[in-house]
Amino acid sequence: MTRVIFYTAATLNGFLADDDDSLDWLFSAPGGEGGDEGFQSFLATVGVLVQGSSTYEWVLAHEGLLEAPEKWPSYYGSRPTYVFSSRKLPTVAGADVRFVSGAPSTVWAEILAAAQGKDVWLVGGGDLAGQFADAGLLDEIRVSLAPATLPSGKPLLPRTLGADRLTLTSARQSGAFAELVYRVARP
Repeated sequence: MTRVIFYTAATLNGFLADDDDSLDWLFSAPGGEGGDEGFQSFLATVGVLVQGSSTYEWVLAHEGLLEAPEKWPSYYGSRPTYVFSSRKLPTVAGADVRFVSGAPSTVWAEILAAAQGKDVWLVGGGDLAGQFADAGLLDEIRVSLAPATLPSGKPLLPRTLGADRLTLTSARQSGAFAELVYRVARP
């Protein structure tokens, strides 16, 4: 059964990015480049990716993917990637990027079909994850807490989800990070 999993990293005090949408804090943490065995096992279960426009733009700029589109597969493989945006954004040559807008529920059937029975990785950001939670489409939150804090920034999940909706299913150490996994009950 296809699950929607918000898998991300956050600062110890709950920010995904700084005020300028930068993840420099993450990549300066030991092991912040990711890719451990747990992540590779997770990635093998993913059929489609979903992200917001800020996440997509940051990845394009940080990794230089418009100038070097051949690097895209090393990040996302050949999986379809849905980008929620109300603006026209550039496409990475050769990548299966599909731009959509509106509420997640309006394109859910298309995303589900593209996943082909595998999981959906909700890459980011926090507000988009919140929209999926609001629509009853978010099944799991996997957050790797980094050994870093920020004075302000983009929150992990700018919604109220209480203990009645979140159940801790696992916790593990991954180098300097603590990975917490929560099952999300549908509203």
